Amino acid sequence: MDSLRLDFALPLRSFRLELALEVGRETVALVGPSGAGKTTVLRAIAGLARPERGLVRCGGETWFDSAAQVDLRPEQRSVGFVFQDYALFPHLTVRENVRFGGDGEGLLDRLGIAHLAGVKPAQLSAGERQRVALARALARDPSVLLLDEPLSALDAHTRASVRAELHGLLHDLGLPALLVTHDYADAAALADRVGVLVDGQLVQVDRPEQLIAEPASPFVADFTGVNLLVGTAKPRVDGLTEVELADGTRLLSTDRADGKVGAVVYPWEIALSREPPGDSALNHLQAAIASLVPVGNRVRVSLGGVTAEVTAASADRLGLRVGDTTVATFKATGTRLVPLG
Repeated sequence: MDSLRLDFALPLRSFRLELALEVGRETVALVGPSGAGKTTVLRAIAGLARPERGLVRCGGETWFDSAAQVDLRPEQRSVGFVFQDYALFPHLTVRENVRFGGDGEGLLDRLGIAHLAGVKPAQLSAGERQRVALARALARDPSVLLLDEPLSALDAHTRASVRAELHGLLHDLGLPALLVTHDYADAAALADRVGVLVDGQLVQVDRPEQLIAEPASPFVADFTGVNLLVGTAKPRVDGLTEVELADGTRLLSTDRADGKVGAVVYPWEIALSREPPGDSALNHLQAAIASLVPVGNRVRVSLGGVTAEVTAASADRLGLRVGDTTVATFKATGTRLVPLG
């Protein structure tokens, strides 16, 4: 089975990028903040950046091996690269751009752009330009597909539809594919596995749902969109752990921990009410609502340092308004603890 194996180190401006990762016939996303080294990883695979040491191998072919002094030129590597800005030739038509990569007539039909074959990039929408860039990358019949921020140039409406199309395409191709993005929602929707890259280090690689359920660090918890409440944990004799936050609020968790921790609570695990429920097994935070943000048929409600996500019907029933004092309630079993070292 074809796979992409990476194990290299490369100095960057403010830190050292070190990466060990294997990508099978799947899509793996690298996520992280700007400047974490995500795009540099793609450039090193494609031969556009040279690692200081290490190995880049695809299938049975070695593209880079510092020990054996192997360093194939970019054109010698079987890579399809979709750049963030698509890098289409403005003076060439869609057909000519795709043919620059190889014979891609069938790809024009497959990606729904055959009717645009004679059009130049300036006349295309962002979604259409992305399809052309994908067709050109695939026209090389690559062993691995690399995508740099593939959805960043799209507006919110186009992004959702193109994301769904891209997911289906990547699944059908069955190629090792590596994409980078700063948007966890894109990564979760497109990738089989997600790696979180911070200052040149892969801090966790797992299925998207596992990153949310079991974050390995506070950064992973925050990046995947969960609430992170910092406090000091102390085990109790009843098997629970009590976490005291900076403002004196005490929370309970069924996780065992001792010392400084981040208490991870998912927005959909938080219920809202006007008065605290009479249940000592639940955690309660009472505060004024700072914001109400509609998201489809749900509403994200921020209060007291946490964000809850409730149905629009629940928000209407409670009559929630910015400034209203409201109680956020969540269970000890839904409060995960991440050690802060």
